[in-house]
Amino acid sequence: MTRPYEIALYNAEVRRLVYEGEHHRQYPDSWADTHYIEIEAENEAKATDKIKNKYPPDRGFVIERVQAL
Repeated sequence: MTRPYEIALYNAEVRRLVYEGEHHRQYPDSWADTHYIEIEAENEAKATDKIKNKYPPDRGFVIERVQAL
């Protein structure tokens, strides 16, 4: 059975560039701020895996929090 999870994440590369007055070539400046995304998963670990597949850490995405709703 799945349940909803809220993931809080941002992009560290975008955040750094915006702080320096620059822009990321691929992602909008809004990724400097925390985004909240809801997903369905069986547990917190699977929710984290799903979000990492869609928003990979090697592209600068940082998960701040995973919370069951």
